[in-house]
Amino acid sequence: MSAGKVEEYADGLCYTDLMAGYYIGAPDEVIQAIADYSAWFFVWDDRHDRDVIHGRPAAWLRLRLRLHAALDSPREHLHHQDPLVAGFADSMVRLYSFLTKKWNARFARHFHAVIEAYDREFRNRTGGIVPTVDEYLELRRLTFAHWIWTDLLEPSAGCELPTAVRNHFAYRRAALLSQEFAAWYNDLCSLPKEIAGDEVHNLGISLIHHEGLTLEEAVKEVRRRVDECITEFLDAEEDLNRFADILADGTVHGKELSVAVKACLGNMRNWFSSVYWFHHESGRYTVDSWDDRSTPPYVNNEAAGES
Repeated sequence: MSAGKVEEYADGLCYTDLMAGYYIGAPDEVIQAIADYSAWFFVWDDRHDRDVIHGRPAAWLRLRLRLHAALDSPREHLHHQDPLVAGFADSMVRLYSFLTKKWNARFARHFHAVIEAYDREFRNRTGGIVPTVDEYLELRRLTFAHWIWTDLLEPSAGCELPTAVRNHFAYRRAALLSQEFAAWYNDLCSLPKEIAGDEVHNLGISLIHHEGLTLEEAVKEVRRRVDECITEFLDAEEDLNRFADILADGTVHGKELSVAVKACLGNMRNWFSSVYWFHHESGRYTVDSWDDRSTPPYVNNEAAGES
């Protein structure tokens, strides 16, 4: 965005509100870092979108490689000439300061996979390839960054969870359902914009293209999946609560783990309401008020990174 567009549109996009409603209870410096990172993520997503639409493979390749490098050595990229790379590096320095090197390495591993998933989306979109429903669902878990937002539950709770806890079926299921709801609800709200832009990456579009559904049927099916996430989460929530109670084994460590898991679970639940209201309050999805339903009015179409 230009400075004038920031002043006109930034507050109405509600990017930081989304995180403030999700990571409730986080220390101030943690929630600020996560909120800033979330705002960066939306800007990155829009840069990726512009590189697709304007056919800028060289610019996207350059950005992709720079983000991989900044993820592994953020301090070396704090003053990078591309403000998107510098902003990412700043976020990483801050997020890497809260827990241990082990957590940092896990976060980096998860985000490297997100960058590569965005590259697969770039190739699909520039090639006009609509992924099958199963292919799309697998890729969407990465482009929506399911495990990044789940990782960030831990610094919010002030506790790095052991691998055995994070990989427990009850924890994984509850976390996955909260993120699937968010990704599919986002697809539902983005569908008018993405159909107008002749895009290929949306659950509804995959259902129409590969399953032969009408637009009305596809919307109904996405809504059904969204509703199912809510119903299944309520069951998963009970399972994870029971698991958290078991962790409280009478030791100080067990009690701390139990409290942390319940804090993470509470924020998994918060993801539902925060995502829902964000999509109805943010100017990012008010496509009926745009001159061009495929393009948000705040987007800067300059060939960023190409010159």
